[in-house]
Amino acid sequence: MSYRKELEKYRDLDEDEILNKLSVEELQRLEDELEELDPDNALLPAGMRQKDQTKKAPTGTFKRDDLLAHLEKQANELPDKEELVPYTGEKRGKVWIPKKMPVDPILENVTLEPELEEALANASDAELCDIAAILGMHTLMSNQQYYEALASSTIVNKEGLNSVIQSTQYKPVPDEEPNSTDIEETLERVRSNDTELLEVNLNNIKNIPVPTLKAYAEALKSNSHVQKFSIVGTRSNDPVAFALADMLKVNKTLKSLNVESNFITGAGILAIVEALQFNMSLLELKIDNQSQQLGNKVEMEIASMLEKNSTLLKFGYHFTQQGPRLRSANAMMNNNDLVRKRRLAALNGPIIPKSRTTV
Repeated sequence: MSYRKELEKYRDLDEDEILNKLSVEELQRLEDELEELDPDNALLPAGMRQKDQTKKAPTGTFKRDDLLAHLEKQANELPDKEELVPYTGEKRGKVWIPKKMPVDPILENVTLEPELEEALANASDAELCDIAAILGMHTLMSNQQYYEALASSTIVNKEGLNSVIQSTQYKPVPDEEPNSTDIEETLERVRSNDTELLEVNLNNIKNIPVPTLKAYAEALKSNSHVQKFSIVGTRSNDPVAFALADMLKVNKTLKSLNVESNFITGAGILAIVEALQFNMSLLELKIDNQSQQLGNKVEMEIASMLEKNSTLLKFGYHFTQQGPRLRSANAMMNNNDLVRKRRLAALNGPIIPKSRTTV
């Protein structure tokens, strides 16, 4: 628990007070750091992960032809380096002799009729392609023969040839549509405790400010209808996690919480999991795929806290160590078994022991 206690001192810091004490130069440096596009996305080019920080003004319009002409002029004016060993054209080493491929005796003895041999010998590439398409033997021709024949207009059976050579066309999968949730409108509905709002999905909305996410957590404290809250890929950090932890200690309605694919560290994750001891309604919690690994110590503390909880049924996290993974799996299995026993007891009623009869 020492790792979490060291970070507790940063929890109650006043960000506005710190920002008011910064100078103009320090605010500019902070703005330069915060305007990074996506530094952790390895799929983006290097120029798109961070903004352009060069202060040099452009010297003029770019002219490609002038640049190429300048480079060519420099190459012609630059003298060639003298060769240390002059080229004499002398061949050294052994001369390569290709190996003779063995000939199948069965194919060697095969003879065709003179008319057929003459027809195949005088056949053009297009006619050979027609024969290969009809027989389904596309390996009889080389790539050069195929493309030269395909470019000509003398091929008769193009459909048969394409059916042999072309690969299977798979159905394209469309991209997922962007999240169309109105952030401000949904926040007002959560604050007003709208009876028709049962699920809040803010997944993959990148531009949600941290104060807005904390406002959602604050609004859920008094909300009695929202049962599912998901903020996957919203760049949430530890202040958001601490706000959600405080919400879980008060909320009695929420059943599912998903904070996957964010920037929450081990301290924020431990705060959320520790809040489960005060919450009896949450059934599903997903915390996987954070920007940095939680570490073995944090995973052991998570497993210990899950063993003390008796209401959580699903826990979404891929443990890196086998010990915490087995302990967490056993804790979820025990909780599901308790639910099953309660359901059977509710269906069958209490078991009344039979009275003994004396003879």
